[in-house]
Amino acid sequence: MNDAVHLAVDYLDDLAFRGTSSQGTSLILDGGSSGNGFKPTELLLAALGACSGIDVVEIMRKKRQPLNHYRIEIEGHRAESHPRRFQSITVRHIGSGPCVTEEALRQAAILSHERYCSVGASLNSEVMVEVRVVTTWLEPGRGDVP
Repeated sequence: MNDAVHLAVDYLDDLAFRGTSSQGTSLILDGGSSGNGFKPTELLLAALGACSGIDVVEIMRKKRQPLNHYRIEIEGHRAESHPRRFQSITVRHIGSGPCVTEEALRQAAILSHERYCSVGASLNSEVMVEVRVVTTWLEPGRGDVP
C-alpha cells in the first residue's frame, strides 16, 4: 500500500499559488489581499472540516441515519506572534435528516475527531517536516522530483 500523497504548488504572481493534485485537480491559494483563492490557513481548516465530514457521513450511513443536510462550520484562532499557529479550532457539525438524532451525530463527530480524521490527527501530533531545496527548474508534470 502506497500511503504517500503527492501534489505540486506553483507560484503564479504576487502571493498567489496554484495547488495541483496528482489527479490534476487544482485550486488557487492566495496569501495576499486579492481574495482570489483560499488563504493557506483557510485551506487547512477546510481540509479538517472535509476530512471529518467524510467520516461523519459514512458513520451516519452505517447507523442508518443518513444526513439530508450537513454543514461543518470551523473557526480557528491563531497566535499573534509568528509562526501564528492555530491555538484553538472549533468544529461545529450541523446536520439533519428524517431519522437523524443529535446524539448519533455527536457520537459520529467525536469518533471522527478522536479516531479517524487523519488531518485532525496530524494537527494534534508532532509531525516531522523535512525541507528540501532544489535550484534546478523542472518542467511541471515531468515527475522526476529529486
